[in-house]
Amino acid sequence: MKALVLAGGSGTRLRPITHTSAKQLVPVAGKPVLFYGLEAIAAAGITELGMVVGDTQAEIEAAVGDGSAFGLQVTYLRQEAPLGLAHGVLIAREFLGDDDFVMYLGDNFIVGGITDLVARFTRERPAAQIMLTEVADPRQFGVAELDASGRVVGLEEKPARPKSDLALVGVYLFSPAVHAAVAELKPSWRGELEITDAIQWLIEAGLRVESSVITGYWKDTGNVSDMLEVNRLVLESVEPRVSGHVDAASDLVGRVVVEPGAVVERSRVVGPVIIGAGARIRDSYVGPFTSIGASCTVSGSEIEYSIVLPRASIAGVGRIEWSLIGHDVEVTPAPHTPRAHRLVLGDHSKVQIHG
Repeated sequence: MKALVLAGGSGTRLRPITHTSAKQLVPVAGKPVLFYGLEAIAAAGITELGMVVGDTQAEIEAAVGDGSAFGLQVTYLRQEAPLGLAHGVLIAREFLGDDDFVMYLGDNFIVGGITDLVARFTRERPAAQIMLTEVADPRQFGVAELDASGRVVGLEEKPARPKSDLALVGVYLFSPAVHAAVAELKPSWRGELEITDAIQWLIEAGLRVESSVITGYWKDTGNVSDMLEVNRLVLESVEPRVSGHVDAASDLVGRVVVEPGAVVERSRVVGPVIIGAGARIRDSYVGPFTSIGASCTVSGSEIEYSIVLPRASIAGVGRIEWSLIGHDVEVTPAPHTPRAHRLVLGDHSKVQIHG
């Protein structure tokens, strides 16, 4: 079995962060979300992996390399435009050959990995096997309709009137039969080749499509709230470790990781928290569910339930929470100008101002 990881999306819901960074490389608990998927694929015993990439190819290739760090052999497959999940299968046709494969969306996060899913597919060999989860608003997802025995009888992409509350999770397993389906597809109303249409083609051709409803945790980390929620979840399981320097005037409470080269001075850190390598925390409070990236500086400030990407600087700010702060960002107090705010904001930013 091979793996196909889709990492070519533009990440519009994470702008302005993704104007300059690949959404799959935004870190949760100090590690890019893409890496969790690669580790899950390797743990399932798969070694050959095709990575579908787009405009952020150079950044992703620099982070993943040849895949050897994960026990994988990675082949990069260029997608000139994000034309749908099934288009990713189409351009990977030569790489995939006639092998079974697992398709994994690079910005998805699944607790518990995919080992059991792969084992079931290998044992039962349906034409396709999908993962489903119950969601509050299925109109935002691909939605599956099941019969009384649990077999998939219909799929629809982002339906206005969903027939169930079961959404497709971003992991799919396919036999080579899917290539015939993809070859027959026409672009949807979104202008994309939909993987839901390919699976529907398999169903209508009389081929077996199986599903499993996952009971663990899944998130599509496509927006800031979901990214922060995954960060919280991963931090819940960290074990305390201090590899950097914490002075006697500081107080670490709970599960706190201080990476090598990091310095904590005259500060209080309440876990779960990760302080990245080479970071400096001075005269500050870092609260629960916060990941401070490598080489960041936090001084005279308070922050919690946030992700701070490498080399950012936060100085003299009373309180920051529920925030995603990008690479090399500088956050400082505003001048005390009455009834005025001075802002420099990237495209598609969202700002909340009090007073």
